[in-house]
Amino acid sequence: MDARFSMSNDDSRMAGAPALTVAMSVYNNAPFLAPAIESILGQSFGDFEFLIVNDGSSDGSGAIIDSFAARDSRIRPIHQPNAGLVASLNRLIREARAPLIARMDGDDLSMPERFARQIAFLDANPDHGVVGTWTMNIDEQGRIAPSVGLDHPTNHEGFLDALDGKPLLCHPSAMMRTGLVRAAGGYRAQYAHCEDYDLWLRLSEVTRLCSLPERLLHYRYSEAQVSNKHVMAQSVGAAVAWRAHLERLAGRPDPTDGLDALPPIGQLDALFGREGITDAVQNWVAPKLLYSDIALGGEGFDVLVNYIRAGGSRDGMWRTVGRMVTWGLPLRALKLAAVLARPVGA
Repeated sequence: MDARFSMSNDDSRMAGAPALTVAMSVYNNAPFLAPAIESILGQSFGDFEFLIVNDGSSDGSGAIIDSFAARDSRIRPIHQPNAGLVASLNRLIREARAPLIARMDGDDLSMPERFARQIAFLDANPDHGVVGTWTMNIDEQGRIAPSVGLDHPTNHEGFLDALDGKPLLCHPSAMMRTGLVRAAGGYRAQYAHCEDYDLWLRLSEVTRLCSLPERLLHYRYSEAQVSNKHVMAQSVGAAVAWRAHLERLAGRPDPTDGLDALPPIGQLDALFGREGITDAVQNWVAPKLLYSDIALGGEGFDVLVNYIRAGGSRDGMWRTVGRMVTWGLPLRALKLAAVLARPVGA
């Protein structure tokens, strides 16, 4: 076996510890929280502790968690002032007693055989450190919603092929070896809103990752999701995480390691110590902003304009002008139209 993919001693099971730690961070998930918790308690595999961080919720989520904990001793509630998802997930990793950690969000639903199938896979494949599952999309009312895009890769080779921007692994469906995640340093605060992508990149350098081709998680889409509210920060963070990954693969230090937050895009050449990083990140980010009123109403607009002026693809840009008018951004729509009206390179 490749030495990079050997398991650490930290994955051995402590005496009296459960086989699995279920890690859920909750922030104002009250409308969906009870079904999410019930879907965990209804798993066919039952040897787990269920850690739930209530991250300063103000909508009654804490009371829902406590009511379930009073009925099932596997649940350990952790109430804290709001610290954000990254801090909450890292606390869950520190508190975990089991050799495996299963992620779960407070608005999704796990199918009854999810844990059993994932544990069986990891038992049979000790060179894999993370396994997710395919998902079924549901809306805010729990109705099945159309799936968009590709399913997640079902082998490590496919995972590596998808690293530069394709779907990798659904975060709340992941089951991970605790020792590996701790050795990697857990989640990093500078990659808030794409903390899972950064973690998958770092773990891909030391272990194998994939997803089971079974829809064992119902993934809920809503207007309040991180991907809708923070698309700019998420896209920039993912682009920088990819460049940092390439640095590590080349044997160079990760220039983002130890940062509290990523610098503005215009400062990335200085951070990485060479030219071209800012342009590469801008080229990654700009096409992902075309359908986001939040991003184009904010700092994402300048990124898009700079991308076009630098010769980036103009496919779909005139339709973006029209969308910006409907979003109530007429002045920015006019500016974008003026930039598009100029000849390429002008």
